Amino acid sequence: MTLLIAVSGLICAGWLLDVIQHWQVFIDISELIILIPILLNLKGNLEMNLASRLSTAANLGLLDQKPTRNAFIKGNLALLQLQGLAVGSVAGLFSFGLGVIVHPTTNNMSEIALMITASMMCAAASSFVLGVFMCGLVLLCRKYGINPDNIACPLASSFGDLVTLVILAGCAASLESYLHSPLAIVILVFLLALIPVWIMYVRQNKFVSEVAKEGWGPVFAAMVIASTAGLTLERYITEYPGMALISPVLNGLVGNIGSIYASRISTSLHANMKENYRATERILFGVHIPIQIVFLIVIGVLGLGHVQWSVAVVLGYIVVALCLVAISLAMAKWIVHLFWRRGYDPDNYALPILTSLIDVIGTAFLVAGFWALQYGKGGTPRPDL
Repeated sequence: MTLLIAVSGLICAGWLLDVIQHWQVFIDISELIILIPILLNLKGNLEMNLASRLSTAANLGLLDQKPTRNAFIKGNLALLQLQGLAVGSVAGLFSFGLGVIVHPTTNNMSEIALMITASMMCAAASSFVLGVFMCGLVLLCRKYGINPDNIACPLASSFGDLVTLVILAGCAASLESYLHSPLAIVILVFLLALIPVWIMYVRQNKFVSEVAKEGWGPVFAAMVIASTAGLTLERYITEYPGMALISPVLNGLVGNIGSIYASRISTSLHANMKENYRATERILFGVHIPIQIVFLIVIGVLGLGHVQWSVAVVLGYIVVALCLVAISLAMAKWIVHLFWRRGYDPDNYALPILTSLIDVIGTAFLVAGFWALQYGKGGTPRPDL
């Protein structure tokens, strides 16, 4: 049920991406398309890390006492704001730089300011909304005896993508009207000034002070990895129109499957419990199949996106999805145990690397699938899948 709810958020995110790619601001500043997968991956990683930390804390009983619970939640929400502003600024600048390298044009400081400001505004706003939501969700799971590992991460990922995409599109479209005014720069300076404020608050909280020091490496490593997916999406999103709808759903759903598995393994390692890996893998792999079928039925019936379905297309998509989820489960187990053996907390290190790799592999698989269908049709210039 959780994954079905999550996939609805992913479908909405895919549909929204299919729509906003034609907005004037995304046409005028094509680097925004590169920013989307990078920012979604970074923000998703931050929220899934939060969900994983909250789930582990809940299962260990750290959220049962009010003083501890309040300090833990406040510290983590402050940390999420700090991380959101930091990764938002870096993601905006990094995406713009990649765009300039790939498509050298007459870019100016106004466009750079818009990119970074929109990215930071989006990161701060979505961090607040999703952070509060995730804290409330984990507390409800604890109250009713539900394992948050099975719920928190997939919802954080899928609805995180949707909320982040909505806010990013709104911020970019609003700021475009003031492209040649100092408004974007004023907002940017204000947001940058908030970073040291959050740093001071986080350093005083014992639950997150260490996380704030050590949690940056995997997040920015994931950004570099996810940039490959961003460049690929920007390159092929107009050539293969179906990618805008399918890519967020495929990568997001498979990322959810891998994240659930990674979070469960991490919790079992922290609690010194034994996880039945094969049984969990079979369940997650089996659950994935009907959800993909539901996705195909929904977008086919509603006519979402620019996808023309056929038997070959459906079979090709299912093959890609099954291969990707198998890779996701294998990587989740390997990555979590790798960090655990080396003395790093998988809650902070595993998920960013895992989801960014899934984004890259999934996007590459989609491009290969589109190319194969195009080749099979005799080289039709622009197949709609």
